[in-house]
Amino acid sequence: MEVRTRAPGKIILVGEHSVVHGSAAIAAAIDLYTHVLFRLPPPSENHGSVELELKDMGLVFSWPSKILEEAFHSLHTLPSTPQSCSPAHLRLITSLVEEKNIPEAKIWLSSGVCAFLYLYTSIHGYKPATVAVTSELPLGSGLGSSASFCVSLAAALLALTSEVSVDDGNSQWLTLTESNLELVNKWAFEGEKIIHGKPSGIDNTVSTFGKVIMFKSGELTQMKSTMPLRMLITNTKVARNTKALVAGVSERAVRHPSAMYIVFTAVDFISKELANVIEAPAADDISITRREEMIEELMEMNQGLLQCMGVSHASIENVLRVTAKYKLTSKLTGAGGGGCVLTFIPTLLSNNIMEKVVADLESCGFQCLKVEVGGKGLEVYFG
Repeated sequence: MEVRTRAPGKIILVGEHSVVHGSAAIAAAIDLYTHVLFRLPPPSENHGSVELELKDMGLVFSWPSKILEEAFHSLHTLPSTPQSCSPAHLRLITSLVEEKNIPEAKIWLSSGVCAFLYLYTSIHGYKPATVAVTSELPLGSGLGSSASFCVSLAAALLALTSEVSVDDGNSQWLTLTESNLELVNKWAFEGEKIIHGKPSGIDNTVSTFGKVIMFKSGELTQMKSTMPLRMLITNTKVARNTKALVAGVSERAVRHPSAMYIVFTAVDFISKELANVIEAPAADDISITRREEMIEELMEMNQGLLQCMGVSHASIENVLRVTAKYKLTSKLTGAGGGGCVLTFIPTLLSNNIMEKVVADLESCGFQCLKVEVGGKGLEVYFG
Protein backbone atom coordinates (compact mmCIF):
# COMPACT_ATOMS: atom_id res chain seq x y z
CA MET A 1 0.00 0.00 0.00
CA GLU A 2 1.42 3.37 -0.96
CA VAL A 3 0.48 7.01 -1.36
CA ARG A 4 2.17 10.00 -2.97
CA THR A 5 1.75 13.60 -1.93
CA ARG A 6 3.03 16.94 -3.17
CA ALA A 7 2.90 20.32 -1.48
CA PRO A 8 4.03 23.67 -2.93
CA GLY A 9 6.56 26.18 -1.72
CA LYS A 10 5.66 29.82 -1.20
CA ILE A 11 6.76 33.38 -1.83
CA ILE A 12 5.92 36.55 0.05
CA LEU A 13 4.68 39.04 -2.53
CA VAL A 14 4.69 42.06 -0.20
CA GLY A 15 4.84 42.81 3.51
CA GLU A 16 7.78 40.80 4.85
CA HIS A 17 9.27 42.17 8.09
CA SER A 18 6.50 44.78 8.45
CA VAL A 19 4.06 41.97 9.27
CA VAL A 20 5.96 41.45 12.54
CA HIS A 21 5.05 45.04 13.42
CA GLY A 22 1.34 44.76 12.66
CA SER A 23 1.17 45.42 8.92
CA ALA A 24 -0.56 43.16 6.40
CA ALA A 25 1.44 40.88 4.12
CA ILE A 26 0.54 38.69 1.15
CA ALA A 27 1.97 35.24 0.45
CA ALA A 28 1.25 32.84 -2.40
CA ALA A 29 1.89 29.26 -3.43
CA ILE A 30 4.30 28.57 -6.29
CA ASP A 31 4.44 25.57 -8.61
CA LEU A 32 7.61 24.10 -7.10
CA TYR A 33 6.86 21.11 -4.90
CA THR A 34 8.15 18.72 -2.30
CA HIS A 35 7.13 15.14 -3.16
CA VAL A 36 6.69 12.34 -0.62
CA LEU A 37 6.18 8.64 -1.35
CA PHE A 38 4.94 6.69 1.68
CA ARG A 39 4.89 2.91 1.36
CA LEU A 40 3.68 0.31 3.85
CA PRO A 41 5.28 -2.95 2.68
CA PRO A 42 3.37 -6.24 2.46
CA PRO A 43 4.32 -8.88 5.08
CA SER A 44 6.59 -10.67 2.57
CA GLU A 45 8.73 -7.51 2.23
CA ASN A 46 8.65 -6.36 5.84
CA HIS A 47 12.14 -5.13 6.79
CA GLY A 48 11.15 -4.30 10.35
CA SER A 49 12.30 -0.68 10.14
CA VAL A 50 11.08 2.85 9.54
CA GLU A 51 13.17 4.22 6.69
CA LEU A 52 13.55 7.82 5.51
CA GLU A 53 15.17 8.33 2.13
CA LEU A 54 16.23 11.87 1.16
CA LYS A 55 16.80 11.19 -2.51
CA ASP A 56 18.16 14.60 -3.53
CA MET A 57 20.98 14.26 -1.00
CA GLY A 58 21.65 10.56 -1.36
CA LEU A 59 20.95 9.98 2.35
CA VAL A 60 19.01 7.15 3.98
CA PHE A 61 18.11 6.93 7.67
CA SER A 62 16.64 3.82 9.25
CA TRP A 63 15.33 2.96 12.72
CA PRO A 64 14.22 -0.56 13.79
CA SER A 65 10.54 -0.49 14.74
CA LYS A 66 11.31 -2.24 18.03
CA ILE A 67 13.74 0.53 19.02
CA LEU A 68 11.12 3.20 18.28
CA GLU A 69 8.48 1.32 20.27
CA GLU A 70 10.81 0.97 23.25
CA ALA A 71 11.62 4.68 23.13
CA PHE A 72 8.10 6.02 22.70
CA HIS A 73 5.71 3.37 24.07
CA SER A 74 4.70 5.59 27.00
CA LEU A 75 4.00 8.61 24.79
CA HIS A 76 0.49 8.38 23.39
CA THR A 77 -0.82 10.53 20.53
CA LEU A 78 -3.76 10.16 18.17
CA PRO A 79 -3.71 11.05 14.45
CA SER A 80 -6.93 13.02 14.98
CA THR A 81 -5.43 15.18 17.72
CA PRO A 82 -2.31 17.14 16.77
CA GLN A 83 -0.22 18.12 19.77
CA SER A 84 3.12 19.76 20.38
CA CYS A 85 6.26 17.73 20.94
CA SER A 86 7.20 18.02 24.62
CA PRO A 87 10.81 18.83 25.59
CA ALA A 88 11.26 15.30 26.97
CA HIS A 89 9.86 13.75 23.77
CA LEU A 90 12.12 15.95 21.64
CA ARG A 91 15.18 14.91 23.66
CA LEU A 92 14.40 11.24 22.94
CA ILE A 93 13.96 11.96 19.24
CA THR A 94 17.15 14.04 19.10
CA SER A 95 19.18 11.22 20.64
CA LEU A 96 17.91 8.80 17.97
CA VAL A 97 18.81 11.25 15.21
CA GLU A 98 22.27 12.00 16.64
CA GLU A 99 23.09 8.28 16.45
CA LYS A 100 22.87 8.55 12.65
CA ASN A 101 26.02 10.67 12.43
CA ILE A 102 24.66 13.12 9.87
CA PRO A 103 27.60 14.58 7.89
CA GLU A 104 28.89 17.84 9.37
CA ALA A 105 28.24 19.66 6.09
CA LYS A 106 24.55 18.67 6.34
CA ILE A 107 24.04 18.92 10.09
CA TRP A 108 21.25 21.46 9.46
CA LEU A 109 19.16 18.47 8.33
CA SER A 110 18.93 17.21 11.90
CA SER A 111 15.88 19.27 12.82
CA GLY A 112 14.04 18.09 9.70
CA VAL A 113 14.81 14.46 10.51
CA CYS A 114 13.59 15.07 14.07
CA ALA A 115 10.34 16.50 12.66
CA PHE A 116 9.99 13.38 10.50
CA LEU A 117 10.36 11.03 13.47
CA TYR A 118 7.88 13.02 15.53
CA LEU A 119 5.23 13.12 12.81
CA TYR A 120 5.74 9.48 11.86
CA THR A 121 5.56 8.04 15.36
CA SER A 122 2.68 10.35 16.33
CA ILE A 123 0.53 9.44 13.33
CA HIS A 124 1.63 5.90 12.43
CA GLY A 125 3.27 4.60 15.55
CA TYR A 126 6.07 2.13 14.82
CA LYS A 127 4.83 0.29 11.73
CA PRO A 128 7.68 -0.60 9.34
CA ALA A 129 7.53 1.58 6.24
CA THR A 130 9.56 3.55 3.72
CA VAL A 131 9.24 7.29 3.17
CA ALA A 132 11.05 8.78 0.16
CA VAL A 133 11.37 12.55 -0.26
CA THR A 134 12.38 14.69 -3.24
CA SER A 135 12.01 18.44 -3.69
CA GLU A 136 12.08 21.03 -6.46
CA LEU A 137 12.65 23.80 -3.90
CA PRO A 138 16.11 25.14 -3.07
CA LEU A 139 16.66 24.58 0.64
CA GLY A 140 17.09 27.41 3.11
CA SER A 141 16.30 30.13 0.57
CA GLY A 142 13.05 31.47 2.01
CA LEU A 143 10.72 29.58 -0.33
CA GLY A 144 9.07 27.48 2.37
CA SER A 145 10.92 24.21 1.75
CA SER A 146 10.60 22.99 5.35
CA ALA A 147 6.86 23.73 5.46
CA SER A 148 6.39 22.00 2.10
CA PHE A 149 8.21 18.98 3.56
CA CYS A 150 6.08 18.93 6.72
CA VAL A 151 2.81 19.35 4.80
CA SER A 152 3.52 16.64 2.22
CA LEU A 153 4.82 14.29 4.94
CA ALA A 154 1.86 14.82 7.30
CA ALA A 155 -0.57 14.34 4.41
CA ALA A 156 1.07 11.11 3.26
CA LEU A 157 1.03 9.68 6.77
CA LEU A 158 -2.58 10.70 7.43
CA ALA A 159 -3.76 9.44 4.02
CA LEU A 160 -3.17 5.85 5.14
CA THR A 161 -5.14 6.22 8.35
CA SER A 162 -8.88 6.32 8.97
CA GLU A 163 -8.68 10.05 9.68
CA VAL A 164 -8.57 11.02 5.99
CA SER A 165 -11.25 9.88 3.55
CA VAL A 166 -10.53 10.07 -0.19
CA ASP A 167 -11.46 8.05 -3.23
CA ASP A 168 -8.30 5.93 -3.51
CA GLY A 169 -9.67 4.27 -6.65
CA ASN A 170 -9.37 7.54 -8.53
CA SER A 171 -6.15 7.48 -10.55
CA GLN A 172 -5.33 11.18 -10.43
CA TRP A 173 -4.04 13.85 -8.07
CA LEU A 174 -6.73 14.64 -5.52
CA THR A 175 -7.45 17.56 -3.20
CA LEU A 176 -8.50 16.69 0.35
CA THR A 177 -11.63 18.01 2.02
CA GLU A 178 -11.42 21.25 4.00
CA SER A 179 -11.51 19.42 7.34
CA ASN A 180 -8.79 17.00 6.20
CA LEU A 181 -6.64 19.92 5.04
CA GLU A 182 -7.08 21.59 8.42
CA LEU A 183 -5.86 18.41 10.14
CA VAL A 184 -2.84 18.17 7.84
CA ASN A 185 -2.06 21.84 8.42
CA LYS A 186 -2.13 21.44 12.20
CA TRP A 187 0.24 18.47 12.11
CA ALA A 188 2.54 20.25 9.66
CA PHE A 189 2.67 23.22 12.02
CA GLU A 190 3.87 20.91 14.81
CA GLY A 191 6.65 19.71 12.50
CA GLU A 192 7.56 23.32 11.67
CA LYS A 193 7.83 24.10 15.39
CA ILE A 194 10.46 21.39 15.78
CA ILE A 195 12.43 22.81 12.85
CA HIS A 196 12.07 26.54 13.52
CA GLY A 197 11.05 26.93 17.16
CA LYS A 198 8.41 29.65 16.77
CA PRO A 199 7.14 29.69 13.17
CA SER A 200 4.31 32.00 12.16
CA GLY A 201 2.24 29.24 10.56
CA ILE A 202 2.09 31.17 7.32
CA ASP A 203 4.35 28.88 5.30
CA ASN A 204 2.54 25.64 6.17
CA THR A 205 -0.87 27.27 5.63
CA VAL A 206 0.06 28.47 2.14
CA SER A 207 1.57 25.07 1.32
CA THR A 208 -1.55 23.24 2.51
CA PHE A 209 -4.26 25.40 0.97
CA GLY A 210 -2.37 26.99 -1.93
CA LYS A 211 -3.54 30.12 -3.77
CA VAL A 212 -2.90 33.60 -2.32
CA ILE A 213 -3.23 34.47 1.37
CA MET A 214 -3.26 37.78 3.22
CA PHE A 215 -2.15 37.73 6.83
CA LYS A 216 -2.21 40.38 9.50
CA SER A 217 -1.89 40.16 13.29
CA GLY A 218 -2.30 36.39 13.24
CA GLU A 219 -5.39 36.43 11.00
CA LEU A 220 -5.12 34.66 7.64
CA THR A 221 -7.54 35.35 4.79
CA GLN A 222 -7.62 33.34 1.57
CA MET A 223 -7.88 35.60 -1.46
CA LYS A 224 -9.50 34.98 -4.83
CA SER A 225 -7.01 35.90 -7.52
CA THR A 226 -8.66 36.73 -10.84
CA MET A 227 -5.47 36.95 -12.89
CA PRO A 228 -2.51 34.66 -13.58
CA LEU A 229 0.74 35.79 -12.00
CA ARG A 230 4.20 34.73 -13.17
CA MET A 231 7.45 35.43 -11.40
CA LEU A 232 11.10 34.78 -11.99
CA ILE A 233 12.71 33.72 -8.72
CA THR A 234 16.42 34.45 -8.51
CA ASN A 235 18.23 32.53 -5.80
CA THR A 236 21.31 34.58 -4.93
CA LYS A 237 22.69 31.57 -2.99
CA VAL A 238 23.75 34.00 -0.26
CA ALA A 239 22.96 32.52 3.16
CA ARG A 240 21.26 34.81 5.62
CA ASN A 241 20.46 34.84 9.32
CA THR A 242 16.70 35.40 9.52
CA LYS A 243 16.65 35.96 13.28
CA ALA A 244 19.39 38.61 13.03
CA LEU A 245 17.62 40.40 10.17
CA VAL A 246 14.28 40.45 12.03
CA ALA A 247 16.04 41.70 15.15
CA GLY A 248 17.81 44.39 13.14
CA VAL A 249 14.51 45.80 11.87
CA SER A 250 13.11 45.81 15.41
CA GLU A 251 16.20 47.62 16.71
CA ARG A 252 15.85 50.23 13.97
CA ALA A 253 12.21 50.69 14.97
CA VAL A 254 13.32 51.33 18.57
CA ARG A 255 15.89 53.91 17.45
CA HIS A 256 13.54 55.65 15.00
CA PRO A 257 9.99 54.88 16.19
CA SER A 258 8.18 57.64 14.31
CA ALA A 259 9.96 57.10 10.99
CA MET A 260 9.63 53.31 11.13
CA TYR A 261 5.95 53.61 12.06
CA ILE A 262 5.43 55.48 8.80
CA VAL A 263 7.39 52.80 6.91
CA PHE A 264 5.30 49.97 8.39
CA THR A 265 2.07 51.87 7.77
CA ALA A 266 3.05 52.43 4.13
CA VAL A 267 3.70 48.71 3.68
CA ASP A 268 0.29 47.96 5.18
CA PHE A 269 -1.36 50.18 2.55
CA ILE A 270 0.74 48.55 -0.20
CA SER A 271 -0.41 45.07 0.86
CA LYS A 272 -4.06 46.08 0.96
CA GLU A 273 -3.85 47.81 -2.41
CA LEU A 274 -2.17 44.75 -3.95
CA ALA A 275 -4.99 42.60 -2.58
CA ASN A 276 -7.53 44.83 -4.31
CA VAL A 277 -5.61 44.63 -7.60
CA ILE A 278 -5.28 40.83 -7.46
CA GLU A 279 -8.97 40.30 -6.67
CA ALA A 280 -10.38 42.88 -9.11
CA PRO A 281 -12.14 41.44 -12.19
CA ALA A 282 -10.24 41.82 -15.46
CA ALA A 283 -12.53 42.69 -18.35
CA ASP A 284 -10.02 42.91 -21.20
CA ASP A 285 -6.33 42.88 -22.16
CA ILE A 286 -5.99 46.61 -21.48
CA SER A 287 -7.20 46.28 -17.91
CA ILE A 288 -4.88 43.28 -17.39
CA THR A 289 -1.92 45.35 -18.59
CA ARG A 290 -2.89 48.22 -16.29
CA ARG A 291 -3.20 45.87 -13.33
CA GLU A 292 0.21 44.42 -14.07
CA GLU A 293 1.66 47.93 -14.09
CA MET A 294 0.09 48.57 -10.69
CA ILE A 295 1.57 45.34 -9.31
CA GLU A 296 5.00 46.41 -10.56
CA GLU A 297 4.64 49.83 -8.91
CA LEU A 298 3.59 48.30 -5.60
CA MET A 299 6.46 45.81 -5.68
CA GLU A 300 8.90 48.63 -6.43
CA MET A 301 7.60 50.71 -3.54
CA ASN A 302 7.79 47.76 -1.17
CA GLN A 303 11.40 47.10 -2.18
CA GLY A 304 12.28 50.72 -1.45
CA LEU A 305 10.76 50.42 2.00
CA LEU A 306 12.63 47.16 2.64
CA GLN A 307 15.82 49.04 1.83
CA CYS A 308 14.75 51.60 4.44
CA MET A 309 14.49 48.74 6.93
CA GLY A 310 18.08 47.74 6.19
CA VAL A 311 17.41 44.21 4.92
CA SER A 312 18.67 44.47 1.35
CA HIS A 313 22.08 43.12 0.31
CA ALA A 314 24.65 43.64 -2.45
CA SER A 315 23.51 40.43 -4.17
CA ILE A 316 19.88 41.62 -4.12
CA GLU A 317 20.85 45.02 -5.51
CA ASN A 318 22.78 43.24 -8.26
CA VAL A 319 19.61 41.38 -9.30
CA LEU A 320 17.67 44.65 -9.27
CA ARG A 321 20.24 46.30 -11.56
CA VAL A 322 20.23 43.41 -14.03
CA THR A 323 16.43 43.23 -14.30
CA ALA A 324 16.07 47.03 -14.43
CA LYS A 325 18.10 46.99 -17.68
CA TYR A 326 15.15 45.14 -19.22
CA LYS A 327 12.58 47.44 -17.56
CA LEU A 328 11.47 44.66 -15.19
CA THR A 329 10.52 45.13 -11.55
CA SER A 330 12.11 43.09 -8.76
CA LYS A 331 12.00 42.92 -4.98
CA LEU A 332 13.45 40.65 -2.32
CA THR A 333 11.16 37.99 -0.86
CA GLY A 334 11.42 36.71 2.69
CA ALA A 335 14.02 37.81 5.19
CA GLY A 336 16.38 39.54 2.75
CA GLY A 337 20.11 39.78 3.38
CA GLY A 338 20.60 37.47 0.40
CA GLY A 339 18.18 34.63 -0.26
CA CYS A 340 15.73 35.06 -3.15
CA VAL A 341 14.48 37.92 -5.31
CA LEU A 342 11.19 38.10 -7.21
CA THR A 343 10.95 39.58 -10.69
CA PHE A 344 7.47 40.16 -12.09
CA ILE A 345 6.96 38.68 -15.57
CA PRO A 346 4.41 40.73 -17.57
CA THR A 347 2.02 38.89 -19.86
CA LEU A 348 3.45 40.59 -22.97
CA LEU A 349 7.13 39.94 -22.18
CA SER A 350 8.74 38.07 -25.08
CA ASN A 351 10.53 34.76 -24.60
CA ASN A 352 13.62 36.32 -26.19
CA ILE A 353 13.86 39.01 -23.49
CA MET A 354 13.17 36.44 -20.77
CA GLU A 355 16.04 34.30 -22.01
CA LYS A 356 18.41 37.28 -21.97
CA VAL A 357 17.41 38.19 -18.42
CA VAL A 358 17.99 34.64 -17.20
CA ALA A 359 21.33 34.42 -19.01
CA ASP A 360 22.51 37.70 -17.42
CA LEU A 361 21.48 36.58 -13.94
CA GLU A 362 23.02 33.14 -14.30
CA SER A 363 26.27 34.72 -15.47
CA CYS A 364 26.40 36.33 -12.00
CA GLY A 365 26.28 32.87 -10.42
CA PHE A 366 22.60 33.05 -9.51
CA GLN A 367 19.97 30.33 -9.94
CA CYS A 368 16.78 31.26 -11.82
CA LEU A 369 13.39 29.60 -11.48
CA LYS A 370 10.28 30.61 -13.46
CA VAL A 371 7.10 29.98 -11.49
CA GLU A 372 3.34 30.32 -11.66
CA VAL A 373 1.97 32.05 -8.57
CA GLY A 374 -1.20 31.38 -6.59
CA GLY A 375 -1.88 27.85 -7.77
CA LYS A 376 -2.88 24.59 -6.10
CA GLY A 377 -1.99 23.55 -2.60
CA LEU A 378 -1.52 20.03 -1.25
CA GLU A 379 -2.51 17.08 -3.47
CA VAL A 380 -2.61 13.33 -2.90
CA TYR A 381 -2.24 10.40 -5.31
CA PHE A 382 -2.89 6.72 -4.53
CA GLY A 383 -1.12 3.93 -6.37
